[in-house]
Amino acid sequence: MNIKNVISDMDGVIYRGSHLISGAKEFVERMLEDEIKFLFLTNNSEQTPIDLLRKLEKLGIKGLTEEHFFTSAKATAMFLAKQKKNATAYVIGGGGLVNELYKVGFSITETDPDYVVVGKTSAINFSMIKKASSLIREGSRFIGTNPDVLDPCCDGLEPACGVFLDAIESASGKSPYVVGKPNPMMMRLAKEIIGASAKETLMIGDRMDTDILGGMEAGMHTALVLSGVSSEETIEEFPYRPSFVFDSVADIFLSKINKD
Repeated sequence: MNIKNVISDMDGVIYRGSHLISGAKEFVERMLEDEIKFLFLTNNSEQTPIDLLRKLEKLGIKGLTEEHFFTSAKATAMFLAKQKKNATAYVIGGGGLVNELYKVGFSITETDPDYVVVGKTSAINFSMIKKASSLIREGSRFIGTNPDVLDPCCDGLEPACGVFLDAIESASGKSPYVVGKPNPMMMRLAKEIIGASAKETLMIGDRMDTDILGGMEAGMHTALVLSGVSSEETIEEFPYRPSFVFDSVADIFLSKINKD
């Protein structure tokens, strides 16, 4: 193999909740030292790249920049900007999603929006679900940042964006177009950002249903780490397999992979 680039998930791979996963700091340091082109790609749409940078700095990982981070919020904004310029949206989601939509010229409104855009947020309530469902039934197009039903957190797992999408789909009768993983479009956007070819790129993630599927469909090599959602047992539930399985990123050495 000749892997020169890395695209890596964050939740369950680099950290879990507010705790750094053992060996993650050393893994990032190896990539920086070896001048590997890499991008942290996350389906979490709540935070901005600067939020993620600051989080890793607080966890002890230094030497990164905002350009090392690519969120489903940014991917969603990039996608929508190509569909309709200066559009309007009703948004359920965190500041990271709203910020990215503003950056591409969107206006946020509750009145006859072009799109209803839904991402993860702990602030969601019944009124928001009711409003979003009503707008979609009236003709607004339904967009989701990512399909994840559960996210790893410091005390286990917590509901994620997919739960909200399912509720709104049931109430509106319309299915969302979901931009984030495993949609290979997000993977292609990520490798374009770092100028990488698929056959020379390793996608690292903790979920078979998003990270590994998306990486595989984008033509990348894939590595499943067992520090997040998927376990060794759950691999057998899927009709596809990752290229590699590791306990955590602490065990990933590109030089060894390429040599083998």
